[in-house]
Amino acid sequence: MGFLSSWMSTIGAIIKTFTFSDAVDIVLVAIIIYYLFKLLRQTRAAQLVKGLAVLVLAYAISAIFDLTMVNVILTTVFEFAVIILVIVFQPELRRMLEHLGRSNISKGSLFSSISNKNDDLSVIWSKAINAVADAATVFSHSKTGALIVFERNTMLSEIASSGTEINSTPSVALLGNLFFNKAPLHDGACIIRDGKILSAGCILPLTDNNSLNSSLGTRHRAAVGMSEESDAVVVVVSEETGIVSIAVNGKLIRELDRKELADKLTELIIPAENDKQDLFNVLFKNRKEKDNEK
Repeated sequence: MGFLSSWMSTIGAIIKTFTFSDAVDIVLVAIIIYYLFKLLRQTRAAQLVKGLAVLVLAYAISAIFDLTMVNVILTTVFEFAVIILVIVFQPELRRMLEHLGRSNISKGSLFSSISNKNDDLSVIWSKAINAVADAATVFSHSKTGALIVFERNTMLSEIASSGTEINSTPSVALLGNLFFNKAPLHDGACIIRDGKILSAGCILPLTDNNSLNSSLGTRHRAAVGMSEESDAVVVVVSEETGIVSIAVNGKLIRELDRKELADKLTELIIPAENDKQDLFNVLFKNRKEKDNEK
């Protein structure tokens, strides 16, 4: 009873000193923890967290049972824990920061309010989408493998540099030549930026998601991997079955016909281009245009 009475008095003291700022603080921490778990779930990081929990448990046991050597070793490991975590969780930390950069918070009024020829860009995107939809239909019938990446807010210059520069308006004929199975660039991906083919034969990162259907090959794993590491929309055509799919936000939307593909691409890409553009993206693109003029 004495313990219960002491516990109740402690809780009462905490409640008396509890303020609105404390409530906001708790809610924010809870949100951060929730999103951290959401990002870590179904990734390699989830297994790494389990391994870290085992080390913490081993440290507690070594302290309780006075296991000196084990305690010294684990203490040394934990002294460098921050550096170790940054190295081990580097892909996940990078992905988390990219997600944060693509969030609605970063698109607030402080960073936006600049528009740049959105109507013209929408027309260009519409033409590109129709060309890709037509080409995908042809590829589906001929069972020609294809991998086409639509760049959105996340710049893919590093990925584009792994391929061959094209800088051309997309068309069925051009895409057909790029993905013809005897062509030198057919195994890589094609990057589309601002409605134009930026480069082809590009190498994409593969997903680590083991829950994907085992029948899906490297193209599909590359499409999902690219959509996990950026906000890009990726069109993939299976060489084995001719099935047309879209990868977005780490998920595959499969078995699309020509109309479904065009409608989905329009929904995913053109509204994003019509939104007020991020100030830093506008400045970057203006600089890029000036460099191109030189």
